[in-house]
Amino acid sequence: MASTIETEQATRTVVQQLPAAFMLAMDTYSRGGELGFMGMDFYTCGRGGALGEVDADVVAAGFVFFNPALVREQWERGAAAMDRRAAAQVFIEVGHAWAAEHLADGVDYDRLNDLLGRVVAGADPGAAPLFAAWRAMPEPSDAKALTLHRLNVLRELRGGLHGACVVAAGLVPARAAQLNDPMMAGIFGWPEPPADIEDDRAAWDAAEEATRAAVAATFAVLDDAERDELIALSRAARG
Repeated sequence: MASTIETEQATRTVVQQLPAAFMLAMDTYSRGGELGFMGMDFYTCGRGGALGEVDADVVAAGFVFFNPALVREQWERGAAAMDRRAAAQVFIEVGHAWAAEHLADGVDYDRLNDLLGRVVAGADPGAAPLFAAWRAMPEPSDAKALTLHRLNVLRELRGGLHGACVVAAGLVPARAAQLNDPMMAGIFGWPEPPADIEDDRAAWDAAEEATRAAVAATFAVLDDAERDELIALSRAARG
């Protein structure tokens, strides 16, 4: 029977990587281009658009690890393509279509969606504004699409909690991004890591541990047997 900590560990890859896979897919960038978005603007307006027509700093606060100047540039430029809330809906619909093609067949998605839905509904939105925003977005009726949708909501929960834990550990977002993945830090709008970046390794590790504990607590809404089901079904969906 899986504990909450074991459930967090066993589902982490699915929660993080399945939604990320649709965001990074070429079809997603192609759809953004068709709509008039440039570069990563569809990602920024699509992901952040669940927050509504807000100032770019609000989006940067939700993204945590992105350079706010880069977020502002993409957010404001993307407004020429479409309303940001509409962009969020189109963005996640691309994810729903991706799920239909890439999630495994033969999985009890109704049961998986029930379990995911209970975790989503029971989670505290504190420190996770994008989670709260995406939880309030309309859900699809298709079973595979709903699985991807709810995994994306949980991904935003993890992201918000991780950001809070990183800041609480004394790290600024730029150094956290540089420490975690220097290549992605460049995409997030930050320069090359400074020579002393490894000085922050202990703080990063502490933030990671705190994040896992915070996310694990959200699985307490399920009993031991249900957590076992969630692990098995999540892995099966990934294929």
